[in-house]
Amino acid sequence: MKSRGLLFLLIALVALGVNLVAAQDVVELRITWYSDGNEGEVLRGLLDEFEAANPDIKVVVDEVDYANGIQQLLPVQVEAGEGPDMARITNFDIYKGKYLDLRPLVADAAYWEESFPASTLAALRSADDTDQIYGFQNQVTVTGPFINRTLFEQAGIEVPTGDVTWEEWTEVSKQVAEATGTPYAIAMDRSGHRFAGPAFSQGATYFNEDGSITMDTPGFRKMAEILLGWHTSGITPADVWIGAGGTYNPAAPYFINGQLVMYMSGSWQISNFATNIGDAFDWEAVPNPTGPGGSTGMPGGTFFVAFGDTEHPAEVARVMDYLASVDVLKAFTEKTLFLPAHLGLGELNYQTDNALAAAALNMFVAEVPKLSEQAYKLQYGGLAFAINDPVRDRLTQVLTGELTLDEAMVQLQQDVDDKLATR
Repeated sequence: MKSRGLLFLLIALVALGVNLVAAQDVVELRITWYSDGNEGEVLRGLLDEFEAANPDIKVVVDEVDYANGIQQLLPVQVEAGEGPDMARITNFDIYKGKYLDLRPLVADAAYWEESFPASTLAALRSADDTDQIYGFQNQVTVTGPFINRTLFEQAGIEVPTGDVTWEEWTEVSKQVAEATGTPYAIAMDRSGHRFAGPAFSQGATYFNEDGSITMDTPGFRKMAEILLGWHTSGITPADVWIGAGGTYNPAAPYFINGQLVMYMSGSWQISNFATNIGDAFDWEAVPNPTGPGGSTGMPGGTFFVAFGDTEHPAEVARVMDYLASVDVLKAFTEKTLFLPAHLGLGELNYQTDNALAAAALNMFVAEVPKLSEQAYKLQYGGLAFAINDPVRDRLTQVLTGELTLDEAMVQLQQDVDDKLATR
């Protein structure tokens, strides 16, 4: 009996030892992530499938808010060498030189080159990089306005169609708000990226043929004056631009709660609206207003990247390969209701029974061919945040009365020139 007991004890100890070794062999990777809608939930589901097929890797997703977690904290962490293994980012310029080169690590580098636009792969590279692979654009976005159609119907006012200007949309939104007792007529997120499309439509040109940048143009001033007019007349929620305390404070909650007639944001809101508006009212995306510069929004989207300070580059590459694969990225795109960033996903079957969401997706797809050359150059030319952040900050100072528009334009040009001088 004693010998049998010793045998069982030995077996138990061996089994425990095996489990301890197995646990020690599991590599833990961390992803810093933010969500506009259900992206985090979808990502977690896909990673659960990955972990089931790859028991030697555990992936922890640290969900953070965009303003503090992504814009402010993540750059500090990466600069200090204490960043995550991977992250979802929008400001790809500031991390140049900090990425992990995946080319020698992924299973098939040619697949990456064939699957993602060359301009987006190159957007992550420094000037002296040639063919490095640092990550991929996992979601494409287009800026544009949404309206609360139910409010138009309640007001008995027709929704404008055709070539509608920002001035006309402002006036009709104001009429709808007054007729329905809605607190606010129109709003735009506090963002230089969000402002850029309307400014380009008004005829603004940031980039000159000689390679120089000019911020003070009649088109830029015209859109700035329209934005200022929304605030002075009280038809926009002031805390989006003025009361945000320097942080990103989207106007989405006002729209979701039926307190806003028209909202200038972008395609990333579709999942958010489908989930949080439900059947409270009918909403829709409408074409970007037109002007002397045409009808253009801004391209955009998020990049999923790996950082060079990771202690587990081979395992990171396996996760990146998985998330960039056709089936996985197609499922991610269909479930999150974003526009595809992969060139070979084929026909998409968006996972929504919400007819309003489906119509909005089609609307934003139709906006892509209208995007201007200036818009593409701003987004992918390596200067997006060097220009957009000063635009946001100087316009905020105009709105708060700290600067006149004339003073702000002088300061804005100097801001951009200073940033360019450090590149």
